[in-house]
Amino acid sequence: MKLRIALWPVAALAMALPVQSSAQSLTVAAAADLQAAMPELVAQFQKQTGKTVQVVYGSSGNFYQQIQNAAPFDVFFSANLDYAKKLDAAGLAEPGSLYEYATGKIVLWVPSDSKIDVSGGLKALASPSVGKVSIANPEHAPYGQAAVAAMQKEGVYDQLKSKLVLGENISQAASFVAGGAADAGIIALSLALSPNMKDKGRFVEIPAGDYPAIKQACVILKASQKKADAQAFLQFMKSEGARELLNKYGFAVPVAAGH
Repeated sequence: MKLRIALWPVAALAMALPVQSSAQSLTVAAAADLQAAMPELVAQFQKQTGKTVQVVYGSSGNFYQQIQNAAPFDVFFSANLDYAKKLDAAGLAEPGSLYEYATGKIVLWVPSDSKIDVSGGLKALASPSVGKVSIANPEHAPYGQAAVAAMQKEGVYDQLKSKLVLGENISQAASFVAGGAADAGIIALSLALSPNMKDKGRFVEIPAGDYPAIKQACVILKASQKKADAQAFLQFMKSEGARELLNKYGFAVPVAAGH
């Protein structure tokens, strides 16, 4: 249900959030690469504080546009630092709340029974035997932009652009390759390590120098009616426990204050 909500227009989204839940819960808009890590983060936060959190997943670019149109979110976790910075600069974020919580990584992932040798990295995709390659839509998804940059750096983009299958967000791109709609996928490391995918395929990390760093940041939204809860969640995200959990899913995390 959460995935469907994330793909609906803002008006439908506002109607879809249960009145009681939205009144009592903190509503978080989260980049799709957090779909494996965020449930564990929320569970820890709720256990520690007793506060409830409702999470909607989607592409950062789409959320950025929705927030500009008054989407009913309290906190936004973007897979792109720039979207968070733009909201801050536009006065749509609570002053001083911007926090760079992680840096994402991309991998080349194929199903377990694939004959593609991922050890060759992206150049392996140039083989005529490779049909479709899934990536997130680079028009609004930071992971899609990173995938295109990496393919260009490796000199295979022109050969592959006609073979690309675009997911609305990185989670959908991962679903395409896991479900057989693509032969390979350039997806988030966090999803490759997720319970849904870690035993279903093989992957190799794409060198970080092949694409701009996927710096990720969150902000509390100025329009939030639950700023105290939002501040509590932001503080939790800066804790050692939250940082360790993000690291578990392959994110690089900022050095803790005082270290």
